Amino acid sequence: MDTLIDNLDLWRDALGNTVLLFVVSGLMALVLGTIVGAMRVSPVPIARAVGTAYVNLVRNTPLTLIFFFFALGFPALNLVNLSYTSLAILALGFYTATYVAEALRAGINTVPVGQAEAARAIGLPFGQVMTLIVLPQAFRSIVPPMMSVFIALLKNTTVAAGFSVVELGSMRANLSERGEPAMVVLLWIAGFFVVMVLLLSWLQRTLETRWKVMR
Repeated sequence: MDTLIDNLDLWRDALGNTVLLFVVSGLMALVLGTIVGAMRVSPVPIARAVGTAYVNLVRNTPLTLIFFFFALGFPALNLVNLSYTSLAILALGFYTATYVAEALRAGINTVPVGQAEAARAIGLPFGQVMTLIVLPQAFRSIVPPMMSVFIALLKNTTVAAGFSVVELGSMRANLSERGEPAMVVLLWIAGFFVVMVLLLSWLQRTLETRWKVMR
């Protein structure tokens, strides 16, 4: 307990940044992934091609290389001056959006085709068919795989430690400078992640119960 209590300032900042990275990049991934997922099933060939290219390119690129691009390449463009934390959020959101898109595409494929055809038959455009008919049902059917994506995102936040972002993954190096035993620090880090994953698992069960699709 001394390792935790004697360094509460560092643990507070690290845990807060981990939650910040997870929540903001998760929201970014959810919005971007929904757009890309809709593009993947769009009747417009160009939209499908762009969505497919984005997913295949980014998903097959190691996350560390994505971080290198945002940490080193993005500042070189001189578009806007962002902190390493903001760049880490962009990298995580940009990468995770591909998995959100694929999970959502799988959910869209579970919606009976007849419902979309009926919506188009009464004159609804593609955007309204997706937002009013398809996506609400798709999201209800993909709670488990989508939560797995966000659990992976939570764990991926530790990659930011290699890019000067203070979060839980950086605590071993930071506390070693204060003479704290590395193994104890790693056990505390693992404990924090276990608690957060359990919370996400609880959220998954709650959503599954509330959004259960009766077939």
